[in-house]
Amino acid sequence: MPNRTTPLTPARPATAGSRPSRTGLPRAGLLDGPAPILVAAVLWGTTGTVASLAPAGAPAAAIGCAGLALGGILMFLTSRGARSLPAACTRSERLLLLLGAVTVAGYPVTFYPAVARTGVAVATVIALGSAPVFAGLLAWITGRARPTARWAVATAAAVVGCVLLVTGPQLAGHTGTMDLVGVALAACGGLSYAVYALIGGTLISRGHASDAVMGVLFGAAGLLVLPVVVVAGTGWTATVRGAAVAVYLALFTVFLAYRLFGYGLRRTPASTATSLTLGEPAVAAVLGVFLLGERLPAVSWCGLAVLALGMVLLAVPAGTGRRRR
Repeated sequence: MPNRTTPLTPARPATAGSRPSRTGLPRAGLLDGPAPILVAAVLWGTTGTVASLAPAGAPAAAIGCAGLALGGILMFLTSRGARSLPAACTRSERLLLLLGAVTVAGYPVTFYPAVARTGVAVATVIALGSAPVFAGLLAWITGRARPTARWAVATAAAVVGCVLLVTGPQLAGHTGTMDLVGVALAACGGLSYAVYALIGGTLISRGHASDAVMGVLFGAAGLLVLPVVVVAGTGWTATVRGAAVAVYLALFTVFLAYRLFGYGLRRTPASTATSLTLGEPAVAAVLGVFLLGERLPAVSWCGLAVLALGMVLLAVPAGTGRRRR
């Protein structure tokens, strides 16, 4: 029986290139989990900047769903074992695949409308700030793991930093109204992401290839959101700029980013993975400053520093830097 005082996932078979420890088990290092997830977060952080380049009038939900539809179907077609995975799964695992696909599809459907109603800052902090909390609670409720003190401190620092980062302008004196429907939609986006991360990590920990799991989840989700793209309108994709935006979102923020995320889930608990992706708003803020000419007050820069500290605590494996005997 696993130790439930630490957020560890079930034991996994050794992967190629992993160096065994003195106990004979594969040694988990920085490149075995956190690094791919952090790279994925960087790619996700470019979403807002790229989406802002879409033609005027393009529906927000259509932009996100178009990227998921194209990228998800591409993931399914190029993932080894994706076609045969459902047959290789048990009945309960097939139900998990279905639920995972629904939650993947639910993220752009809820998050992008939340952005339209509350703005990028509020929607981002609620969705990404609530995701690690939901993930930790779900892992505890399902008996997979109990959050450690290290996870709690690092996640708290990341959430506080995220709040300071994206609400800095309001804290500096600007005022605005809060759309409760938008807040609820953003929270649903965070819950959808947390459930998907937990399901993906569960299926991968049971021995299923991460590429196959990601391919099925996102391929099915891509099909689920196709009606949203069609109903919202596809005229914006007929322009060069619109097509370029859709292709970038599909290839980099869906296809590549989620492959990296799936690879990272092999050795990273879902609760830690969702906390690491809080780096996304930091990347989005930096891109906004240097590429879009936006300005951040001192409070936001302090939040960025606190957020970075939380990322370091989560990314560096426990025990790193200790003297070896």
